[in-house]
Amino acid sequence: MSTTVQIPAPLRAYCGAQTELSVAVGTVGDALAQLTERYPGVRSHLLTADGTVRRFVNLYVNDTDIRLLGGLGAAVREGDTVLIVPCVAGG
Repeated sequence: MSTTVQIPAPLRAYCGAQTELSVAVGTVGDALAQLTERYPGVRSHLLTADGTVRRFVNLYVNDTDIRLLGGLGAAVREGDTVLIVPCVAGG
């Protein structure tokens, strides 16, 4: 059983140009662990040294922010999509 992690354009250079990745179901934390295990270069762009999500990165399961679902412990099920949305700043 698997779920999909959608990789946004700014992070694709660290993920072998992949637009999405199929990972085993579990939690959002498990999905990120599988992503960063396959592509270690993306870890520092998503997580702090202590393993928390960087404040400028938003994560969603389907259309719901993980902060409303229990954070990294939020469950992901067969067919769900984990969406990574880095904040963009500019002037």
